[in-house]
Order: sequence, then structure tokens, then C-alpha cells
Amino acid sequence: MAEAESIIGTPDVEGAEPEQDPQAEGVQEDGKAPKGGRKIVALFAVAAVAYALDLISKMIVVAKLEHHEPIEIVGDWLRFEAIRNAGAAFGMGQAFTVIFTCIAAAVIVVIIRLARKLYSLPWAIALGLLLGGALGNLTDRLFRAPGVFEGHVVDFIAPKNFAVFNLADSAIVCGGILIVILSFKGLDPDGTVHKD
Repeated sequence: MAEAESIIGTPDVEGAEPEQDPQAEGVQEDGKAPKGGRKIVALFAVAAVAYALDLISKMIVVAKLEHHEPIEIVGDWLRFEAIRNAGAAFGMGQAFTVIFTCIAAAVIVVIIRLARKLYSLPWAIALGLLLGGALGNLTDRLFRAPGVFEGHVVDFIAPKNFAVFNLADSAIVCGGILIVILSFKGLDPDGTVHKD
């Protein structure tokens, strides 16, 4: 709960002076910025790379692989096969494409808001992966057929006996796993370490 409050913040009580948390504001006790400064550039750099790789890979898949036979990469254990996914992970929820679009947009807004209090490089990397992946799939939802907010995501990485996914999905999963690890280690986005 303390972690959620430190990230989101608690509402001010009317008439009360808000408590100053030097770390949350990115200021040390002596009033100086924490060593290393904000990690916003790292977050957006990771997001840009993840987004660009996803976008380029999908353009290649649509141009060269769609409506063609799958390409076997590692025997029948891994192949590239172009499919259009209206749902979420594993093809679930295909009737809720608009909802997934809204969720992706909300995730992007939350990450951008968190960036203001970001002083941890591992958190910058994790949030950058989430942001890049969310932007990649949101781009498909907005600009691919059958229409705006209902576009089908291009998936193409097909391991044997597993769901077909794309690089945006991979970035989201890796970012999520990193966030879980950082949370277990007690590292907050503002760079502070807590032990529960």
C-alpha cells in the first residue's frame, strides 16, 4: 500500500499543509537533485527503440509474410506466421477490441505521469519497455483494419504449442517481469529502497 501511495500520491486534506517528501520531489535532504538525475531520457529512449523495432518488424511481416506460407526458423519449434489478432494475449477477448485500445491508452498516460518522479534506471528501462510495447499495439488498434479503435494487431512469432505474439507483446512481458522483480527487491521508481 505504501508503494502505491508513493507512486500515485495521497489526496491533500483540506486546510492542511502538504507534507514535503524530498525523495518524491527528486530532492535530497540537502536540497540537491539525486545523483544521476531523472531517468526520463532513458525511459523514452527504451520506449522509442522498442516501438521502432515493433513497427519495422510488423511492416516487414505485412509486406513479405502475410498471405504466404509460414517460415520455419527452428524446425517446427519456432516459425514466423502472420496473423491478425482482434483480441488480447492468446487471442482472448476478441469482442473487446475497443476496450483493449482504451486500456493501452490509459497505460501510456500513467507511464508518462510516473516519468516525473522517475530516478531509477531499472524502473526507466521497465517502464520504457511497457510504453514502447503499448504504443506498438495501440498503433495497430488505431491504424489497421477493420477501423479506428478496432484494428487487429499483427502477430507473427509462433513458438510450437504456444500463442502467436509480436515484439510489442515481448516488450510488455519483459517490462512487467522487471517491475515484479524490482518490487520484490523494494526499489521504488523514485530511486528509494524500502524493506517491508
